Amino acid sequence: MEKITQTAGRNQLGDFAPDFAHYNDDVLFGENWNNRDIDVKTRCVITVVALMASGITDSSLVYHLQNAKTHGVTKAEIAAIVTHAAFYAGWPKAWAVFNLAKTVWTEEASAGDAKAAHEASMMFPIGAPNDGFARYFTGQSYLAPVSKEQVGIFNVTFEPGCRNNWHIHHAGKGGGQILICVGGRGYYQEWGKDAVEMKPGDCVNIPAGVKHWHGAAPDSWFSHLAVEVPGENSSNEWLEPVDDAQYGVLK
Repeated sequence: MEKITQTAGRNQLGDFAPDFAHYNDDVLFGENWNNRDIDVKTRCVITVVALMASGITDSSLVYHLQNAKTHGVTKAEIAAIVTHAAFYAGWPKAWAVFNLAKTVWTEEASAGDAKAAHEASMMFPIGAPNDGFARYFTGQSYLAPVSKEQVGIFNVTFEPGCRNNWHIHHAGKGGGQILICVGGRGYYQEWGKDAVEMKPGDCVNIPAGVKHWHGAAPDSWFSHLAVEVPGENSSNEWLEPVDDAQYGVLK
């Protein structure tokens, strides 16, 4: 069976609260979620109900609803689960969960609805269409500046299936880029290596001189913070698009 792994604790709190990060990544997810006395689908259901009962309806609940769907919870099942829990946890809480669950299980949502739901799941805005770099992307992307002082930080959002071309960040000294996923699901890949899936809280460090691409999964919106690492004589070299056949094997 698939091993559950988590790095969000260390990515977000490793320096500030290393013990909490350890308990989150190594104990809660590393040990508890990998205990096979109950299956992962059941754990997903228990977690969703526990968060609902606690009144937690932020991005953490969205993550666990998506996790439940990934591990086989159907739209009919989540509707029955939330309805049943409403009698014990509270009717207003059920309304709040249903508003999130509809976006996760909606199969015929329009692009506008899906975009709005994705933006609502994040603390950062999607921003404007990334027209200035459109020629380097397959599909539609969006750009929202977070910081332009000291260190450049931008929230880059990709519609499902969108990805940028292979490219390289050059620098005489220092340089490179850091990507931190803040919403949805996507991929990062270095030349000659397998693609790495990215979910909220995941972080990748890209040294200068490394050929790579990043973008959304075929079925999910994806947003990451792009942090520009200061360097001397920095520049970007845009290369060929990611091959459709190569991208097509990703799920």
